[in-house]
Amino acid sequence: ASACYHLAARGQKVLGIEQFDVLHTQGAHSGHTRIIRKAYFEHPDYIPLLQRAYSNWAKLEASCGEKIYYPTGLLYAAPKGDPLIEQVKASAALYSIPLQVLTAAECSVRYPQFHIPAGFEVLLEPEAGFLDVGKAITQYARAAIQAGAEIRTREKVLDWKQEEGVVTVQTDKGKYKAKKLVITAGPWSADLIPGIKEKLTITRQVLSWVQPHTPEQFTTDQFPCWMIVKPGVPGSYYGFPAMRPGEVGGPSGIKLALHHPGQPTTAGTIDRKIHPEDLDHLLSFAHEYLPGAGNIITDTATCMYSNSPDEHFIIDHLPGSDKQVTVAWGFSGHGFKFVSVVGEVIADLVESGET
Repeated sequence: ASACYHLAARGQKVLGIEQFDVLHTQGAHSGHTRIIRKAYFEHPDYIPLLQRAYSNWAKLEASCGEKIYYPTGLLYAAPKGDPLIEQVKASAALYSIPLQVLTAAECSVRYPQFHIPAGFEVLLEPEAGFLDVGKAITQYARAAIQAGAEIRTREKVLDWKQEEGVVTVQTDKGKYKAKKLVITAGPWSADLIPGIKEKLTITRQVLSWVQPHTPEQFTTDQFPCWMIVKPGVPGSYYGFPAMRPGEVGGPSGIKLALHHPGQPTTAGTIDRKIHPEDLDHLLSFAHEYLPGAGNIITDTATCMYSNSPDEHFIIDHLPGSDKQVTVAWGFSGHGFKFVSVVGEVIADLVESGET
């Protein structure tokens, strides 16, 4: 949707093809909300992209009149010396990103909803928060159409080929020809991008929502987004405030999940059933670190991570395509916050061959 918008806004004739609906639950964007942050522990090279992403999200909000970014702040907590904390501090220092250092005692006063163990380091990134996924995608699709793009949904791409400077795309409803092709298929990318099947690992991720004992203590004006490292558990647990009426749609309660690649699967065979072992560790975490969160699960969902070999994004021209085919894949569970700028990057690559 973002790529369609950025290309159409530059006057290109654009056709977007989506096998499901503009919003759906079969890919990597389900779950209603996604964290956005600047003090990037994955690598500081992402930060200039994030600065542009923040700017582009603000432009989208201004043009559509809808709230998409919620600056709730983001609390990080981990054992002293943990790589996540050290890399957050290093990234923040390198790019002068505001960051507050809290002791566990200070955290308990400011955010009594948390129970942070003694010996943990706690950081707060005030300019972080979350994005409304549904509004982000639908508004980019709407803006693309307003700029002249055509978007066709419930139409599945079966194959494509490049011959004599023309790209032909075959779907279950027709055949289309163009000078340039962009493939942004998330967990379905291996079906459409030659040569990546052995490189792209799709994993099943489970999301849950729990109903707190006192919901008013966990609303967006009282409670931040958070990422907490639990000793002995790979990755980090993360979560969101409970939404108030009129804010982001979706289940009631606090959303929480584990940010770490889950069980390997494929986009077409993922197990959508929720099993007790999917939730036991989430409830155990909530009981230990968010004692007021309660143990009543109001809803669950599954989505997918599309993992590249090193969990960094792959955005490039397809080798051998003479820069006619541009691909973006391998966002590895941390890509949604970049949607607003990756669409712009893709438009650059399509138009000028570089960005």
